[in-house]
Amino acid sequence: MKIYTKKGDSGTTGLFGGSRVPKDDIRVECLGALDEVNSTIGLLRVKLSADHEWQPKLHRIQKDMMDMMSHLARPSDCKKVNSNPMPEDGAAFCETWIDELEAAMKSPSDYFLLPGGNEISALCHMVRTQMRRGERRLVSLMKADAVHAAIPAYINRLSDLFFTLARAEMDKAGVAEEKWQLFLYKRFRSDPPSDNS
Repeated sequence: MKIYTKKGDSGTTGLFGGSRVPKDDIRVECLGALDEVNSTIGLLRVKLSADHEWQPKLHRIQKDMMDMMSHLARPSDCKKVNSNPMPEDGAAFCETWIDELEAAMKSPSDYFLLPGGNEISALCHMVRTQMRRGERRLVSLMKADAVHAAIPAYINRLSDLFFTLARAEMDKAGVAEEKWQLFLYKRFRSDPPSDNS
């Protein structure tokens, strides 16, 4: 079977179930953004050793991303059944890993950071920002069609996870974080009372 079909030469693409939409349709935009995320996670995994402790969980995330994209490619009025699983425990999976990472780090996450540090940390930040773009496209899609609640929760938590992975990498490597400023809620909490209080 050939990889090319020529069906998209006119600027349309097929969705799950057989319907066709323009390639700039919000559903396709959302799928494309999440596909970019998954590709960058693949690059991150290549940069890690094959036996790195993150590999099994990152591999799970990549498979979950493919499953979620298959569900997002299916309009709610599609009659064809999607046999791919829905990762309904995705947000909880991320929260557990985040908690484990934070417990092992020397300092809490109180600051906005300048992305960078080392190559692995910088790649984690790339995934984080791409995930946020995918989330924005997902929100636009959710205004147009129903989306399973597990998907936006998982996507939202994944960006938090990759922020934490970036910090964990720098902590393990002994690289100092380049801090910008305290998180907003931390600033309000730490500001001294004004004379007008």
